[in-house]
Amino acid sequence: MKSCRIVSLLPAATEIAAGLGLMDQVVGVSHECDYPAEANKRPRVTHCPIHHASLTSRQVDESVRRAVRENGTIYAIDEPLLRQLRPHVILTQKLCDVCAVGYGTVARLAETLPGPPRVVNLEPSSLSDIFNDIRRVAQACGVVDRADEVIAQLSARVEAVRDRASQTAHRPRCFFMEWVDPPFCSGHWGPELVEIAGGQDPLGRKYQPSVQIDWNAVLDARPEIIVLALCGYDVDLARRDYELLRRFPGFDSIPASRRGETYLVDARAYFARPGPRIVDSLEMLAGILHPEEFPEFTPCRLGDARVVRVS
Repeated sequence: MKSCRIVSLLPAATEIAAGLGLMDQVVGVSHECDYPAEANKRPRVTHCPIHHASLTSRQVDESVRRAVRENGTIYAIDEPLLRQLRPHVILTQKLCDVCAVGYGTVARLAETLPGPPRVVNLEPSSLSDIFNDIRRVAQACGVVDRADEVIAQLSARVEAVRDRASQTAHRPRCFFMEWVDPPFCSGHWGPELVEIAGGQDPLGRKYQPSVQIDWNAVLDARPEIIVLALCGYDVDLARRDYELLRRFPGFDSIPASRRGETYLVDARAYFARPGPRIVDSLEMLAGILHPEEFPEFTPCRLGDARVVRVS
């Protein structure tokens, strides 16, 4: 395989490249790429004024809506730097204008670069789509055989969870929440993870975008478990929004609240990042929904800061 200069414009793509053993060929990354550690040593070719701006979730939502309405995007690309990096492949996405630079913007810019570079669009809505994205990146970079091995290992872990979870008698109602203010249900692969892990998400939109929902719908669903998998948020930021959530009218009446079954997860690194670690997310969720069946994945494991149970 000849050398392939890769620029990754989203964190999941960077993790996919790393999982395929291509990290030494990644020459540029987005402002959010932080895993593996080598990603932090690469030039950052995008910028977002909202990133690390210490805004409340309501302010983030309003800022994103305003920026998309007025400018079509919330991101900026360092075009001179991108030209200097001379990529052969650019990894980007068309799934969500809020998650990364829009595909159209990247494709138009790529046409003006030497080569021009190949633009690889990652647009997953399900676990199988995420695995197909791994294969798509491998094909673009000439390492298809590596994809087969990575996908086989990840698929085996998924099926192990699915088989064990299928033996549980009770499938708890789980509200997998993607945003607090305003409330958003889960979408795309989120409800699928809940389903495979042995639960049911009555408010989720499997394989479809998440949407804003009325808080009364949550009260009516009476979830037994609430998982705050807030898009772009780690556990500390989720904890801040939990304090807001617990003041919502009727929150104390929800079974999950009465039983102390509300969990904060690191969605920024796991649940909202459709790369290889999405399987780690599934295993964490299995430990939340069925701790007796999956003791090795329960959030009470010593030193596991990826999941916190709040009461």
